[in-house]
Amino acid sequence: MLGSMPPRTTRRSDAARTAILTAAVELVGEVGYSKSSIEAIAARAGVGKQTIYRWWSSKGSVLLDAYLNANVGGEPEDPQGLPNTGDLVADMRAVLRATVDELNDPRFERPLRALTVAVLEDESLAAEYSRRLDEPTRQMKKERLRAAQRQGQLSSDVDLDAVVDTLFAPVAQRWLLRSGPLTYEYTDHLVETVLTGLPRPGS
Repeated sequence: MLGSMPPRTTRRSDAARTAILTAAVELVGEVGYSKSSIEAIAARAGVGKQTIYRWWSSKGSVLLDAYLNANVGGEPEDPQGLPNTGDLVADMRAVLRATVDELNDPRFERPLRALTVAVLEDESLAAEYSRRLDEPTRQMKKERLRAAQRQGQLSSDVDLDAVVDTLFAPVAQRWLLRSGPLTYEYTDHLVETVLTGLPRPGS
């Protein structure tokens, strides 16, 4: 097709992109975000820095793509959504246990901390992070809560954003500040405290 990229060129581009994303994750895992740079990522990936700038505007945007690629295969979340067994408490317990596993996994922990720093420092990256990761994830969580409302497990007038924040923000804060151990026991208690304390229809 006129104007299409030859297959060999496409393969080279894909290989370079993969090398860059891998290098970004490895580098921040070894030296941290502040000591990493586009030049260092390029050197580790075996590409010129202009190759990186052709696809990304900053090391933060490289890291966001690297995190998405390593964590969820390049997609914000599984399009199937959160588990829905008909038991909201059990499902949220499973989701938060999976979150604990991820946040305690060294493959993801330091890159995610680095990404958090980048988002705090870069307003445009924060907007991209919200659009590509945070907001799709939040909407999926809210859809699971809407299902619970339809199933009569939550009152229809509950503020779903507040429920999401109350369930997930304490986990993020404990992880980010290292203010306590991030364990299944902690998140199980959190789910029980939040969800059993919410009003049910007719209450």
